Amino acid sequence: MSFSPMQKEYFKNATHRWNVKSGATRSGKTYMDYFLIPKRLRAVSGKDGLSVLMGNTRGTLTRNIIEPLQNIWGTRLVSSIRSDNTAVLFGEKVFCLGADKVTQVDRLRGSSIKYCYGDEVVTWNEEVFTMLKSRLDKPYSMFDGTCNPEGRNHWFKAFLDSKADIYRQDYTIYDNPFLSPEFVSALETEYAGTVYFDRYIKGLWVNAEGLVYSMFREDVHIVAREQVERLFLPVYYVSCDYGTLNATVFLLWHKLSDGRWYLEKEYYYSGRKEIRNKTDSEYADDLERFLGGNDVMAMIVDPSAASFIAELKKRNVRVLKARNDVLDGIRYTASLLNQDRILISPSCKETINEFSCYRWDESKLEDTVIKDNDHCMDAMRYFAYTVLDKRKVGTRKITL
Repeated sequence: MSFSPMQKEYFKNATHRWNVKSGATRSGKTYMDYFLIPKRLRAVSGKDGLSVLMGNTRGTLTRNIIEPLQNIWGTRLVSSIRSDNTAVLFGEKVFCLGADKVTQVDRLRGSSIKYCYGDEVVTWNEEVFTMLKSRLDKPYSMFDGTCNPEGRNHWFKAFLDSKADIYRQDYTIYDNPFLSPEFVSALETEYAGTVYFDRYIKGLWVNAEGLVYSMFREDVHIVAREQVERLFLPVYYVSCDYGTLNATVFLLWHKLSDGRWYLEKEYYYSGRKEIRNKTDSEYADDLERFLGGNDVMAMIVDPSAASFIAELKKRNVRVLKARNDVLDGIRYTASLLNQDRILISPSCKETINEFSCYRWDESKLEDTVIKDNDHCMDAMRYFAYTVLDKRKVGTRKITL
């Protein structure tokens, strides 16, 4: 079994109360832990206190920790998580808990913890981490954790910079010698021009600033229809950001034979600007005219637009509720723009305009976009993150 110099260093020197690996994605932070966790659990076997695995959710714990452990050590030594949120790891009963909500770990209140492994710590609820600090109360209590960096003002960054008994490593993607140069180059391209390059390539704690899609270039991404129409395939999607007073947007996406997607046209109606709100039925009528007879695979709609979704279903439109994870969706959309996989018709003037004013809110401690001039950006993100991230969607065509 081969390990990187950083991994070997951690295995040898991470003997403090708090031991944390922070840094770039795919940099090898977690791999060493599949060999470290057995060592830690054996060291506290038979001692007072609980052993705990904590992650963003029980699902992420299974995917990131339990299943890789089972692949290496087998299910005889590493059980799956049971209905009581425990698993048996190397003979030790271990609580496996999500940490995104403080209510999920209330059972640990008043309990002593002898060992805790923390996955994706920056995604945790801060109250959970505060409680954990008071529960690691044995002389031999120890914590191992990993995280990708976030903004400079993140609460976990403040802890890492404190005078607590912390052993800390900071990883860049270049600290993993087992990644191919081609893979590293691909990631560099995907994150270029975004805050995620500094975080997920360089491993730096930096704030999100300026334009969200700073990589957008009119000379690259705005393309006249006649330049690409020979590549058109008969595959369409529509994405929608729905508003009442706020604008309602439809975006018509046309697939190209080279794998790219072309934003062929847009619909934009602001009840506030026009001083008249439209009904769900009127918007559905507008959608029919907007499509102009084109068959669409599905319509991706903001999941909060319950009444409009109901109206569409009455008309036999196949609706996909948009995956509305804002930051993950922005990251994915940015990677598509960096790879020039999204092209836009010059007729989509509202969308093009929003690229120039869709900004990070620099007054906030956490990554937050300014909720203004963002309706086309939201509809674009819904399409990119719901359809283009390779998750399966239906292939049946429907005509409104």
